Amino acid sequence: MTVLSPRPTIRKRLSSARALLLAGLGLLGLGSSGLPARPALATDSPLPAGLIEEGHYQAVLGDCAACHTQPGRAPYSGGMPFKLPIGTIYSTNISPDPVHGIGRYTEAEFARAVQLGIRKDGSALYPAMPYPSYARLSKADIHALYVYFQRGVAPQPVSPPPNGLIWPLSMRWPLHIWRWLFSPSIQSAQLRTNNQFSDPVLARGAYLVEGPGHCGACHSPRSITLNEKAQTAKDGPLFLSGGGVVEQWVVPSLRQENRTGLGRWSEQDIVDFLRTGRARTGASFGGMTPVIVHSAHAFKDDDLHAIARYLKQLAPARKETPWVYDPTTTERLRQADLSQPGAQTYVDRCAACHRTDGAGYGTVFPPLAGNPVVMTDDATSLIHIILAGDSTHALPTTPSAFAMPSFADTLSDKEIADLVSFIRQSWGNNARAVKEGTVRRIRQNLPQLETPAQLPKN
Repeated sequence: MTVLSPRPTIRKRLSSARALLLAGLGLLGLGSSGLPARPALATDSPLPAGLIEEGHYQAVLGDCAACHTQPGRAPYSGGMPFKLPIGTIYSTNISPDPVHGIGRYTEAEFARAVQLGIRKDGSALYPAMPYPSYARLSKADIHALYVYFQRGVAPQPVSPPPNGLIWPLSMRWPLHIWRWLFSPSIQSAQLRTNNQFSDPVLARGAYLVEGPGHCGACHSPRSITLNEKAQTAKDGPLFLSGGGVVEQWVVPSLRQENRTGLGRWSEQDIVDFLRTGRARTGASFGGMTPVIVHSAHAFKDDDLHAIARYLKQLAPARKETPWVYDPTTTERLRQADLSQPGAQTYVDRCAACHRTDGAGYGTVFPPLAGNPVVMTDDATSLIHIILAGDSTHALPTTPSAFAMPSFADTLSDKEIADLVSFIRQSWGNNARAVKEGTVRRIRQNLPQLETPAQLPKN
């Protein structure tokens, strides 16, 4: 049984009621709006050496492919479906096709769309496209992105299916009000992110996390109006303090809480996690896995360290009693004492990979002892993984892949509740027990997971 540790990540959808409005606040809609031929653009002139490559890297940093490249289709041709309770929305074609994509966008129109959420035709974008974060992008990075999407991406003459949203969430005009209330101007966004640190490494980390990485889109809590309660570290300790439950995954804190955040992760642990999806402290799960597969594994080493160093300096949002390993459970299991509910199931189903001491096996099978995901107040992620299984993925940075099977068909709700409670209360984890009804509810609401075959091969 593989319990996979922090984050995040993603995609940027909110479960249940949140998903309703987020569909009304949805994906990058840089779609075309009329003329079949584009105007003369700066992309027609000679380019400085390396500019397209730099633009590609900016697209990697912004994780553009994760939403706009559907498996089995051409890059950035859109069409990725996002099924919500009120219908389905599809990501748009952002290739340079002049009719179906963004081939007619000038650089100013492109920047306005990416950073302010306004399409070429003046209508508002759905802000699941995280333009409140992208408002922090520098002019140089926007220019590189624009050149890449105009000259480094092949035009794709295809249109995604039309969105199937119920009225009134299908209307765009209310989004102008939302944008005016909650999205920063380019100047104010850049002012809040820039000049936070004299240390250039921390300054770079702040820029990447608060800007192109848009980490707060998942890892910061949202208000009832679905705006992030804190968009940068300057906004206070709610920034990156955890984002609630998304698609039956708990989005953890990226701050320095000792038990449920990154307080016991080293800078290198964070770097390893982002580069490979696994570290000695845990492995990716849920929406964070596509983020690593599509983008984070390809970050430059200096940028990975800048991100990790920035996260390490974020003070905890709440006080927690430090986690201390307790060997009591280990000693009982080694003495064949299986009297505690869930202990027999753990030995039969989990101990071979995660060991009787809960320590796991390095970066192959993550630890359960001291795992932040195990100790969160809400046990949804742990229950989800046991029910549905999960896997780590082969990447250029780590060629091996490991899978954890689903136990939905082999364990009852009561058995899973006892097992989760056993894990959460062993080895010093000291988290609350889980009720059978909680497992039943999560089982009934479990979304269909993205399988390894659906993720792109690297």
